[in-house]
Amino acid sequence: MGPWVAALDVIKQLKSEGKFDSIQQIKVFLCGSLAKTGAGHQTPMGVLMGLMGEDPATVGIDTVGEKMEKVKKDGTLLLDGQKSIVFPFRESIVFDFERPCPVHPNTLIFSIVLEDKTAFEYTYYSVGGGFIEKKDHVEEEGSQLKKFPYPMKKAKELVDYVEKEEKRMHEIIFENEIAVRSKEEVRAYALKIYEVMSTSIFRGCHSSGTLPGGLSVRRRAAGIAKTLYKGGAYKDKDQWFANIRQTASHHFDEVSRWVMCFALAVNEENAVSGRIVTAPTNGAAGVIPAVLMYYLTFDPSADIDREEKIIQFLLIASQIGFFFKKNASISAAAAGCQGEIGVSSSMAAGALSYVNGGDVKRVLMASEMAMEHHLGLTCDPIKGLVQVPCIERNTMGAIKALASSNLALSSDPEKAVVNLDDVISTMWSTAKDMSSKYKETSEGGLAVQVSSRYSEC
Repeated sequence: MGPWVAALDVIKQLKSEGKFDSIQQIKVFLCGSLAKTGAGHQTPMGVLMGLMGEDPATVGIDTVGEKMEKVKKDGTLLLDGQKSIVFPFRESIVFDFERPCPVHPNTLIFSIVLEDKTAFEYTYYSVGGGFIEKKDHVEEEGSQLKKFPYPMKKAKELVDYVEKEEKRMHEIIFENEIAVRSKEEVRAYALKIYEVMSTSIFRGCHSSGTLPGGLSVRRRAAGIAKTLYKGGAYKDKDQWFANIRQTASHHFDEVSRWVMCFALAVNEENAVSGRIVTAPTNGAAGVIPAVLMYYLTFDPSADIDREEKIIQFLLIASQIGFFFKKNASISAAAAGCQGEIGVSSSMAAGALSYVNGGDVKRVLMASEMAMEHHLGLTCDPIKGLVQVPCIERNTMGAIKALASSNLALSSDPEKAVVNLDDVISTMWSTAKDMSSKYKETSEGGLAVQVSSRYSEC
């Protein structure tokens, strides 16, 4: 997602500088981890869509492949839907394996030539979760926090605000949100996120076949959902979920299978470039929807003020994700899979604990537990595809989130030895010690052990 956002920013920058109409050539260099796993991560597709001005939130997902093939066939690219340039695909998107990446392993460089032969570059870093940073445009430390009534970088500060202000956890976070947008916008956006999450589950649970890329991975969510589903006919996703709520048992085996099915569904959608929520990343996008849908489906208390519970869940999850992003990383290229599945599990565990009545200390205790037991998790995707082991890891992250929440709600946080700030710091120090072979490069682990069995596609 980051390269897509970067490409959109390039177009915006060129227009603001009055250079857009004079563009003659654009060449994009994918460096570091983007070079090594970019093909499997569909990075060229994201770059193309961004340069074409397509919004990832609204683009017709069924048209993306067709648009990409047209660019390859015609050798031209319509920038922002307005200006056509010559764009030989293989020469214009370069997998640069040699260029060093001292700032961030996910580096991409847009090399621009204008009609008067003026040449220049824009360099971006894809830092995880669709977030980007631009070379020489890093904001001063703390400048982004000054606009909020409750500025915070550490989890301990959130505890202090809750206790001092005598407010609930989600109220503190919500007040920060409405410092930059209206209450109505915050609520609407949270519910829109839920809508995309639930739709991705539904689509994934109703789509079968083999995933692209050459590993011949079969989609499993639809088959599992069909086996578990006991309800009657349905006309849409809302009725399907309602039927599950009414007919599913609360036996652990069945509940856990539904949770894993939900997680599989989302990441199988990701593997075919379906629309999902980057939560906190695409590769870890199944954990939070699966845990949220578990709560909405199997916990009767969720039916009381349902929309408010959804908003609260997402507010808590996002704040926990912020702590990781600010103090460590949510990029597997920088932190291994502990930075993706580990963070998503931590976010989900804390959010679930909150809507189940947990106070701020138990919420953060649940988040700490979830990450603690993902520490050191490597990122070693076979053939660079976000499929194996990525898709199944989302099921593990979801189940660990449930376990962490239940354990935290049954424990005394005052007696905890490790707190969330501790584990975030540990996660980041572990990431720095981790070999680059295990940071989304497909140069170690399962990627090396298994890739040789599959021919290049």
